Amino acid sequence: MSLVLPSELVVDRFLPTVRAMLATRLADRGMTQQEIAANLGVTQAAVSKYVGGESGGDDRFREHPETVATVDRIADGLSSGEMDGYDALAELLALVRSLEDRGPICELHEEEMPALRGLGCDLCVRGLDADVRAERDVLADVRTAARTLAAIPGMADYVPNVGTNVGMCLPEPRDETDVAAIPGRIYSMGRRIEIPANPEFGASKHVATALLAANAVDSDVRGAINVATDEGVLEAAGELGLEPLEFDADYEDRGAHLRSRFEDRGGVPLVAYHEGAFGIEPTTFVFGSTAGDAAQLVDELVAIASS
Repeated sequence: MSLVLPSELVVDRFLPTVRAMLATRLADRGMTQQEIAANLGVTQAAVSKYVGGESGGDDRFREHPETVATVDRIADGLSSGEMDGYDALAELLALVRSLEDRGPICELHEEEMPALRGLGCDLCVRGLDADVRAERDVLADVRTAARTLAAIPGMADYVPNVGTNVGMCLPEPRDETDVAAIPGRIYSMGRRIEIPANPEFGASKHVATALLAANAVDSDVRGAINVATDEGVLEAAGELGLEPLEFDADYEDRGAHLRSRFEDRGGVPLVAYHEGAFGIEPTTFVFGSTAGDAAQLVDELVAIASS
C-alpha cells in the first residue's frame, strides 16, 4: 500500500486551486498582478497564469461551496485591507481542517490510497485513538467477512430472499449504531453474491438485533450472519458438534425473546434458527467472536451441507 499524506494533497491539489481562485477574485476587485503576487507569495508570472486560466486545479475544490465562500471572504478582506496575511492563513487552515473531515481532501486521499475506503478513516480529524482504531478494525473485519461469503461455492443457495448480512459490534455496544454491517444487505444475483457497498455502522436492524441480544448474554460474541434456514445446514452444525437452537419467528420484541432463549440455553449457541411464520422468511443466525469467525463457520456449514 502506497503511503500518501493528506498534507501532500493539500500542497499539490488544494493550494494551486485556491491560489488561482484568489488571484482571479483579487484581480476582479482591482488589485494589480504585482499586489496579488505579494499577497499570495508567488511570482507575478504565476499570477498571470492564474488570472489567464492556465493554472488547472481541481474542480472539487473550485466548486465546493465552503471553499468558494472562504475564498470570497479572504478576497474581500485582502482587497479592502480589513484582513492581513495572518488572517487569511487562519481562514485557509480552518478550511483545510473542514475539507479533511469527509470532504474533498478526504475523498482525494481515498483515491490515492484505495485501501482506506470503507475503513471509516478519521485520522485527520481525531487522530489515532483507541475508539477510532476499534471502529476501523470492526469495519475491516466486516469487509473481509463479506468477501469470504462471496467466495463460498454454492453460497447463493443459502441467501434468503430478503438478502443476507454480516454484522459485527464494537465492544460494549449500546444500540444498532454500534453494529457495522453492509448497507442494503448482500444478495445473490445470477448465482453470484453481490456486495452493494462498504460496511457502515447502523446499516442493519435485522442482524444487529440478534447480535445485540447475543452480546448482552455473552460479550465475547460480536459477529453474526443471517442465512436461509436449511435442513442441510442444521445437520451440518450437528456434525460439527454444534447444537442449533430453535426460537420462535413470530414475536413482538425479537431482541428480548432471543436474550431469553439464550439465557435459558445457558449461553449463546453458534447457530440459532426459526422456521418462519406468516410473512416471515425462515432464518438462521450464525454467530462468532468476530464477523470473520462467523463467516468461516458459514463456509464450513455450507461445504458440509452441499457435499
